[in-house]
Amino acid sequence: MAVIAAFVLNAGLNFVLGLLIAKLLGPADFGLFALATAGAIVANTILFEWLRLSATRFYSVRVRVDEPWIRHGLDHAYAFLALALFAAALLCAVFGVSLQPGADSHFAITAGAAVAALGIGVFDYHAALVRARFDGALYFNLVAVKNALAFVLMAGAAWYFPQPVWVLVAAGISQAVAVLLLYGPMRDPVVPRLQARVRETWRLFVAYGLPLIAANAIYQLLPFLNRGSIAAHAGLAEAGYFALAADVTTRSIGTLGTALDLLLFQLAVRVEEQEGRAAAERQVGLNVGVVVTLLLPCAVGFWAVLPALETLVVPEAYRGPFSAYAGVMVPGFFCLAMMNFALNPIFQIRRRTRPVIAAACVGLGLNAAGLWFLPPLLGPEGVAVAQTLGLAAATLLLGIRALTGPDRLRLPWWEVLAAGVASMAMALCLLPLRHIEPTRALALGVPLGIAVYGALVWFFDIAGLRGHAMARLSRSLPGSPRPTEPASVE
Repeated sequence: MAVIAAFVLNAGLNFVLGLLIAKLLGPADFGLFALATAGAIVANTILFEWLRLSATRFYSVRVRVDEPWIRHGLDHAYAFLALALFAAALLCAVFGVSLQPGADSHFAITAGAAVAALGIGVFDYHAALVRARFDGALYFNLVAVKNALAFVLMAGAAWYFPQPVWVLVAAGISQAVAVLLLYGPMRDPVVPRLQARVRETWRLFVAYGLPLIAANAIYQLLPFLNRGSIAAHAGLAEAGYFALAADVTTRSIGTLGTALDLLLFQLAVRVEEQEGRAAAERQVGLNVGVVVTLLLPCAVGFWAVLPALETLVVPEAYRGPFSAYAGVMVPGFFCLAMMNFALNPIFQIRRRTRPVIAAACVGLGLNAAGLWFLPPLLGPEGVAVAQTLGLAAATLLLGIRALTGPDRLRLPWWEVLAAGVASMAMALCLLPLRHIEPTRALALGVPLGIAVYGALVWFFDIAGLRGHAMARLSRSLPGSPRPTEPASVE
């Protein structure tokens, strides 16, 4: 439960921090900040994501002791790339000071984005190592320290130095400092390094991770491309409206998915270690039922309370465009969550990740084509429609690849259908609340949605969640037998 608690904390603070920075910077500067952040995420994906994914796939408690060269290979590759990125950031800063003085220059923004990418990469890597060891307490501490530092440094930078570059630098520093403060318990036992083994691990990481990071980089290019298109045609302020809507929507749908993926994929990896590939694939199929059951109501519920959320939470300068963009983005971001957390794991378990690239290319191509035709017809909202169509097409292609053929993934279709029916029932109950006073709508809608959907999940035991809840409750009662594994595993 520590991992879930950490993600609840992370999601809540990031949500508040994003709104606060948007308010302090204003639409135009927040639009520039969002563009630079998208660039930082692309850089982090290209440079570091293949190593983070390799850590998730190949590092474990057993590997930590029996195969220490895995960690050696990861550490050395990360160190080399981190130093290269830091050197690039310094070079951009020097050029900015000498050629384009000013915190809003292209060189300054690029340097700030590089620092942010470096911080994200360092933090995500060490967080992945801790999760792979199933050390929930250490993971919670790492996330808590990072969020506390990010809130203080990023909000402080936006308040005292209301320019995007300083907020980007603060973002990178907060994540790197969190790792430094807790680095001691994250270290592995010191053993001699075997250079030949390290080179073998690099080849393994490249073969496994490069197709995945190519796909991830393409998906990260979508917001960069779309925000840049809006900024070019409608100005940075409009890009800021789009960026805030995208940020809030994707967090509302994807944050829980990320938390589930961290637990469920590591569970599938552990099942493979103990019981073999076939058992791991069965576990992935069961995981899909859980992911759909928990993420579909998040998407439906977010859409239902969107008008109230905009009025009560979103800064006034962003209202109107926020709900227009977010309403169109909900289906696309749900599709993205299904790709990342339901479909991708089967290709990761099989170590055959090239279909993920093909799906990403189709999504990018359709998105790019939509940017030519839809904005002239629909205005700036056409960019959001293009993004949603691209993500939906990529999900469809990847789903066909995963669910057809002799080695197709076996899904619990009853669970998926039941989750869809339960979400539809919840939506029908919440639909009248979209048209009442916002405070009442939010106060009534959230508990009503949870009650309706939760009751249906409990009654029909969708995805086995009732059984999981009862088992956890029985273990927590006084006098009940304790699990054989440490509680931090869950």
